[in-house]
This record gives sequence, structure tokens and C-alpha cells, in this order.
Amino acid sequence: MIFVDTSGWFDSIVSTDVDHDDAPQWIQSNDEPLFTTDYIIDETLTLFRARGEVNLAIQIAEEFFHNQLAEIYFLTESEIRKTFEIFSSFSDKDWSFTDCSSKVICEKLDITHAFSFDKHFKQFGTITVVP
Repeated sequence: MIFVDTSGWFDSIVSTDVDHDDAPQWIQSNDEPLFTTDYIIDETLTLFRARGEVNLAIQIAEEFFHNQLAEIYFLTESEIRKTFEIFSSFSDKDWSFTDCSSKVICEKLDITHAFSFDKHFKQFGTITVVP
């Protein structure tokens, strides 16, 4: 199972992004199931909306929720509390709250690979970043 971060989703869709060439090629060649969280979906849809791509955000949401683009994990209250512990314990890092939630879930579920272009996943020390 491969955890997909916001940057993986974004870069695979936006042709003008610097990592766009690598992202869709990796998705097409990957044969492992894709996995993401409700926090990543929130961040992804918000990013598209913030960039003025409301229709694209809605289209992507449809793919997430109706076409099973990836398995979606919904964080529990205790996982959110653990996320805050990580967020406050690693205040020397510039990890977002969503980054910290990804760390919590990947460690909880023993996920060792993430499709991401975000340097923070490498900083976690427990994740191999692809491509």
C-alpha cells in the first residue's frame, strides 16, 4: 500500500507543476493500492480551490468519493490528539498539521512508502518516498 500525499495528487494533475512529468508516469506504472486520508483530501481540494480551480476541485472530489481513486482513511479523535502531540513536539520542523497526521497514520498502519514530492516525508525518517 502506498500513501499518497497532497503533492502527489496535485503534481499528477497540474501540468504546469515542476514535478508533473514524474507524477503521472509513476501513477501509471504503480501496481500497489493507493491510500490517503481525509486530511489529505481536505488539503488537496482546498489547494485547488485556493488556486482558483473550483471546478477541478469538485471533479477530483468526485473521483475520491465516487470512483475510489484511493482507499480513504478517516482519522479518529485519538489520532487527531496524537497528531497534535507530534505537531507540538516537533515545533522545530515546519510540518503542517496535515503532515503530522500523515506521520501518525503511516506509523500506525506500518505504511513505509509514500508518493510525495514534499520534503517533510523524508524528514519523518520512517517513510521511503516515491517516485
